[in-house]
Amino acid sequence: MEKPGVTKEELIEKAKKPAHDSMKMHPFYKGKIEIVPKCVIRDIRDFAIWYTPGVAAPCMDIYNNPEKSFEYTNRANLVGIVTDGTRVLGLGDIGPLAAMPVMEGKALLFKYLGGVDAFPICLDTKDPEEFIRTVKLLTPSFGGINLEDIANPKCFYILEKLRAEATIPVWHDDQQGTAAVTLAGLINALKVVKKRIEDVKITMIGVGAANVCITKMIIKAGADPKKFIVVDSKGILNRKRDDIRQPHKEKMEFCQTTNGENRDGGIEEAMKGQDVVIALSKPGPDVIKKEWISAMADNAVVFVCANPIPEIWPWEAKEAGARVVATGRSDFPNQVNNSVGFPAIFRGTLDVMARTITDEMCIAAAYELAKCAEDKGLHEDYLLPTMDEWEVFPREAVAVAKMAMKQGVARLHLSEKELFTIAETKIKRARDEVAILMEKGIIAPYVEE
Repeated sequence: MEKPGVTKEELIEKAKKPAHDSMKMHPFYKGKIEIVPKCVIRDIRDFAIWYTPGVAAPCMDIYNNPEKSFEYTNRANLVGIVTDGTRVLGLGDIGPLAAMPVMEGKALLFKYLGGVDAFPICLDTKDPEEFIRTVKLLTPSFGGINLEDIANPKCFYILEKLRAEATIPVWHDDQQGTAAVTLAGLINALKVVKKRIEDVKITMIGVGAANVCITKMIIKAGADPKKFIVVDSKGILNRKRDDIRQPHKEKMEFCQTTNGENRDGGIEEAMKGQDVVIALSKPGPDVIKKEWISAMADNAVVFVCANPIPEIWPWEAKEAGARVVATGRSDFPNQVNNSVGFPAIFRGTLDVMARTITDEMCIAAAYELAKCAEDKGLHEDYLLPTMDEWEVFPREAVAVAKMAMKQGVARLHLSEKELFTIAETKIKRARDEVAILMEKGIIAPYVEE
């Protein structure tokens, strides 16, 4: 990877442009989503079907057969995006009102990429018990719940409780979504460098919600926990650390189950001789030094995914000896981004009316996502599909649905062909819908002043 022919200042200005455009276009459109009808309205008499008196018949059928709610309403395709605004896109605790633009953006991605209808719900509470109770009260309206931008460590507790107690699938995209896409990138990176997941030594820099779940999912996919080294803001997690207490039970667990060498020190010591580094820590550059990468094993894999600036510039990582480098940015090769994961994972989950989203369903999505890139032609600068490769999403959805059926958590059992047709049709419909609305001027064109 060669250094772009631009200065650091020019790169920073480029990174600022989306925010500049966003401040103009958000007030122009006054939000990004709206509710539109999906049924025919031939004339006003049709409201006797869609509302009173005709609507009483499906209401009573649902009363007598609750599962019919998925058949007679949009519930089977509707996801609630729920946040308390305590950890919004690296902005931190900005509250539920300020979180709404992000949740609307998430709903837009759900629809355009996965054909999933999603609705933002920003809760004015920081109490995890109140949050859990509210989500459970909302479940009759939705086919699934996507938790978003909730502070660590309460996000772990909220997810664990809701997965156990809710009657519909609940997941936390900042945990499971990031983990699935990162695992997909790692699977292909290891193919490029010809190393096996069970053999590699992996260093995780940062112990936020994402890296905790990434670590657990990679281990579940076959990696050896003793070959992991996890680093928090105070150094390497090991059995000598006596400064970690509840509610950080994940850190306490890693102190006991990872770092078979019982290595001590900071990031530099954690990277020495390692095959892989996965960093989701603080924005760089210079959080990771070139010499630390040079001290890694041959054919090193480096994922530096802090935004807006990675922990080290990717070309510097390459100059230091890294064979494969990934970041969280779309303007560099190998972007690791949740948007190629969550729309398809929920698509597959909803299409078989799954009761939960298991780790194995996420791993199935990761392997199919990796296979999509491999089918197109894997190389050092192409580990993962991008959002514009829309054909990836039906394939990923099918893999998720098949695993749900295999694990016995699906309410519906369909053939692979049926699953693919359903997913492809719904995703294509969503994209065509936007194209038609823009073509007809119903979505007004934005003209730069």
